[in-house]
Amino acid sequence: MRKLKNSELNRIDIDTFKKLHKSPIVVVLDNIRSCNNIGSVFRTSDALLVESICLCGITATPPNKEIHKTALDAENSVDWKYYKDTVDAINDLKNQHYKIYAVEQVVNSTMLTDFHPADDEKIALIFGNEIKGVQQKVVDLCHGAIEIPQYGTKHSFNVSVSAGIVLWDIFNKMMIRH
Repeated sequence: MRKLKNSELNRIDIDTFKKLHKSPIVVVLDNIRSCNNIGSVFRTSDALLVESICLCGITATPPNKEIHKTALDAENSVDWKYYKDTVDAINDLKNQHYKIYAVEQVVNSTMLTDFHPADDEKIALIFGNEIKGVQQKVVDLCHGAIEIPQYGTKHSFNVSVSAGIVLWDIFNKMMIRH
């Protein structure tokens, strides 16, 4: 066994990526403080063919050298839009017939292991601030909430880790049905 060289990975260029059919998933970042977290979410979104990212509130936007450090150009491949208020992003997505899910610990949340998107469902996943989580006024507008099961002494993941776990799981579930 040997590690593959970069030249063997069959990476596509940004123009080709832009033309690919995307998964019907939109990521909403609700007031994310860390540019490293934002960049990591861009990179994960690129890998899993996420349709777009909504950057909301205090969330920084490209071009930004701190986002670029972890995004590694994914900020140029994944479509994104900025909203001053996350509520406006949610209302736009609802008008486009997305089902909106906060990734948050709330009463009556659905564990990620039990969450299965409906066939042909377009979904938006909201990831919240590193300290405060998803704003309550945003949770109130959601169709539901998804919670990642946790078994240790801590009760949270880093937001970029949460995005990686949830996006991979839901992308995988969507791919299995096609």
